[in-house]
Amino acid sequence: MGVLVVGSGGREHALAWRLARSPGLRELHAAPGNPGIARLGTCHPIAADDADGLLSLARAIRADLVVVGPEVPLVAGLADHLRHAGIAVFGPGGEAARIEGSKAFAKEVMAAAGVPTAARLERAVAPCVVKADGLAAGKGVAVCRTEAELREGLAAVGAFGGEAVVEELLEGSEISVFGISDGVDVLALPVARDYKRAYDGDDGPNTGGMGSYAPVGGIDADGLAGLVELTIAPVVAELRRRGTPFVGTVFAGLMLTESGPRVLEYNCRFGDPETQSLMALVDGDLRAVLAAAAAGDLGGVSLSIAEGAAVTVVLAAGDYPARGDVGTPIHGIDRAEKLGAHVFHAGTSMRDGAVVTNGGRVLNVTATGASLVDARLRAYEAAAAIAWEGMRYRRDIAEGAEASASG
Repeated sequence: MGVLVVGSGGREHALAWRLARSPGLRELHAAPGNPGIARLGTCHPIAADDADGLLSLARAIRADLVVVGPEVPLVAGLADHLRHAGIAVFGPGGEAARIEGSKAFAKEVMAAAGVPTAARLERAVAPCVVKADGLAAGKGVAVCRTEAELREGLAAVGAFGGEAVVEELLEGSEISVFGISDGVDVLALPVARDYKRAYDGDDGPNTGGMGSYAPVGGIDADGLAGLVELTIAPVVAELRRRGTPFVGTVFAGLMLTESGPRVLEYNCRFGDPETQSLMALVDGDLRAVLAAAAAGDLGGVSLSIAEGAAVTVVLAAGDYPARGDVGTPIHGIDRAEKLGAHVFHAGTSMRDGAVVTNGGRVLNVTATGASLVDARLRAYEAAAAIAWEGMRYRRDIAEGAEASASG
């Protein structure tokens, strides 16, 4: 089977890395890909939002399956464009992808499906949460506990354009739950946790994600099944009832409150950087599972998960998220990999045969271990082996998580 991965970030590199280990894979292609993915397969200079170009490529390489990574082309209807041409796609159609493309639409679907979520407020009064209704690359959320924060939050969210959605402020711990759906059934992946804020101690502006770990302690198999039945299965059923079945990954961001789990948001794709940690733990044939979902039948397939834990540390440009870094030479990737870590490229390019920076989140360093403590130590040891001028990363990813895992 030939697989085409659409996208160019760390999430896509992690997916490509795991897919490359699938039995029966004939060829791996990516568009546009990145220098890390180029070590695994063939990259093509076609943008993720070039629907016609991707269709022509899929036909030319005789792709048996297209895996769409980013949310923007999914919301724009790329999966529909490919499916209408007879190409098997893992990723929802445009209407189903609106659960990420519009916060207001997601609220409507949750209400119809009976999913517990934060209450929507008629007026913006602190404390509250203000969200951009449309896509904002994980940065369109402002938590406002004071009127001053509310003024800043409204201005920041307003910069994305469109409507702003105001919700009650929920307190608790956040987790990420992922369900692979064939439009009817759902196959769950381990629960993960990511770190949105730019700096240690969850300080600073929101980012696309500065690190992650999996699994999250205190949630066993029954607990995970319960979360899926509460927050993902009803939405899959509601979208199917509307005639827009969801085929792809439903990503539910949850807050575990004293009153029970509440959905903060849905995404229509794998998370980033949660996927990097999850793919390091997947121990089965990912290609077979994604192909079965794309074919509309998850029955008979399963995905084994390795014991232990995984931690991902994002290496970012010094001024990220305000701006990225372009063209700075990166040193030490080989050293980090020799330490046993996976180094997933997120914002890199090649110049004169060397890897250089090309973005805000530049590299993702992922390590596994028998415990979160072990995985964390290995991830930070490998991260310390990499350097470029201005590089920074959070030092507190998964810090203290082992205590909650055993408690």
